[in-house]
Amino acid sequence: MWHDRALPSGPERIGFRVVLRGSILPVLVWAGIGGFVHVLYGPLAAMVLGGLFALSFVVGFGLRRRARHSVRCSVYGAAGGVLDKSMAGF
Repeated sequence: MWHDRALPSGPERIGFRVVLRGSILPVLVWAGIGGFVHVLYGPLAAMVLGGLFALSFVVGFGLRRRARHSVRCSVYGAAGGVLDKSMAGF
C-alpha cells in the first residue's frame, strides 16, 4: 500500500540538475545580488559575498561527510542546503 504509485520501492539516484532545478530562483537571486554589489561597491565586496557562499557550502559538505553521507550526497545536499537556507530571509 505504501509503495502503490506514491513512493519508489527503494532509493532513487538523482542528478545534480534535479537538485538545481528546484533552486533556480535562489541561484538567480544570488547572481543578481552579487552583480548589484559589484556595481555598487566594487569587486572586493562581491568576492566577499562569494566567499561567504563558498564557506557555507564547505561547512555543509563537512557536516554531511561527518555524518557518514557519501561524497555525492554531501555535494548535492550542501548545494541544495546553502541555496535553501540563503533564501530564508526573502
